Amino acid sequence: MNGIPVRHINTAQKEPELFESFGIRDLKTLLAGKDMVQEIHRHDFFYVLVIKKGAGDHDIDFTSHTICDNSIFFMRPGQVHRLLLKAGSAGYLMQFRDEFYFPHDKTSSQLLRKASKVNHYRLTAKGFQKLITTLGNIFQEYAARQDGYREIIKANMGIFFIELSRQQSGSPLENTHLYIQERLDELLTLLEAHIFNRKLASEYAAMMNLSTYQLNAITRETLGKSCSQLINEQIILEAKRYLQATSNQVNQIADHLGYEDVSYFIRFFKKHTGYSPEAFRNNTR
Repeated sequence: MNGIPVRHINTAQKEPELFESFGIRDLKTLLAGKDMVQEIHRHDFFYVLVIKKGAGDHDIDFTSHTICDNSIFFMRPGQVHRLLLKAGSAGYLMQFRDEFYFPHDKTSSQLLRKASKVNHYRLTAKGFQKLITTLGNIFQEYAARQDGYREIIKANMGIFFIELSRQQSGSPLENTHLYIQERLDELLTLLEAHIFNRKLASEYAAMMNLSTYQLNAITRETLGKSCSQLINEQIILEAKRYLQATSNQVNQIADHLGYEDVSYFIRFFKKHTGYSPEAFRNNTR
């Protein structure tokens, strides 16, 4: 069973003295007059691509985006993507692990989760300028590395995430009670980690010290879906990731996802997507 290719900060940037958990690059320097072509893979860190000027295509978890000026792509660890960034694009690429930004800070953790809920931001020139200025400050601190530069970088990251979060005004979760939002975030994190061997709402409720009724109340209030629906969506997402990013046989993917009966898995996949696994693979490559 082949896994989806995973990139790490230290190997992705190829610099000898990087933080193990943070890095930022100027896109013009990174591209060096050439297109950036990245085949499908995933990261074990947060990936923020800030485009002041640019062109290309960016596919994130089966949603296609056209790269344009004044846009930001924000990817969470584990998401699968494919990128074509054209030569001449300008901006920044910032990469970091969550432990760099908030090792013990609940408020910072909440802010990061809110900002990273959206994969693609398209901004006005005025709104983008505020964000690119903050990124410029981070880049300068990272390059100069004077006393206290890590703290200044983290402070500017907080400003950056706050500005991004302001772009989400009017979203369904905007007025959600903080406790409810925290529990939803906890559930989504658990789904990412345990979907391969736990597929019952009752199992997730137990991990969260809730009843199944309480957990369903949270998911219905925030997303309008039952916990079982979210579980099914996560299974399908992981199946799609492996179908698109690896050459594994369908029976191997079914087994990896915890299905001993490959026929059942095929029926399950077709019920939720309208395609057989092989048809999905052939249509997305």
